[in-house]
Amino acid sequence: MRRALLHAGAWSLATGVAVTLSWWGVHTVMAGTAYDPPRALPLAAEHPERTVSSSTHRPEPEPGARSSGPARPPAAPEPSREPPAARAPAPRTSPPAGPAAGRVKTYPTEGGRVVFDLGGDTATLVSASPATGWSMRVWKAPAWIRVEFTSGADRVSVFCTWHDHAPRVDVTTY
Repeated sequence: MRRALLHAGAWSLATGVAVTLSWWGVHTVMAGTAYDPPRALPLAAEHPERTVSSSTHRPEPEPGARSSGPARPPAAPEPSREPPAARAPAPRTSPPAGPAAGRVKTYPTEGGRVVFDLGGDTATLVSASPATGWSMRVWKAPAWIRVEFTSGADRVSVFCTWHDHAPRVDVTTY
């Protein structure tokens, strides 16, 4: 009898330790995933005195500019109204370091706000945050991203596609 209790106690202790270690491992891995609430970036229109820059890309200083204060990024060029085939490609002086940075664009809807970084031939989801009382789901594929906000029977879908064309965003309310 005593031996059976000893074996049951040892088994219970080993099982408890294994469950605790498994839970801790899963919790550690899942802590930094998409299950965390999305974080929205501040919009330049809301805070014109602040500029947001990437931690991996800094604007080049203007010639003759002093380095005593924060540098302002150069103004974005006006988009061309010519069809893409009519434009000549710009000459490159060095190979690109990675995918070209696009323009960050916000799409406010009744169900929430979605922010995309729209590049020349791709797009990435920067952030998506539902409005109060709305829930959100996100789907991603190689050529599209869909964010859907739901509240009861109401649905708002923000759909970004870029297969064989520049990124295009459609907002549909159901």
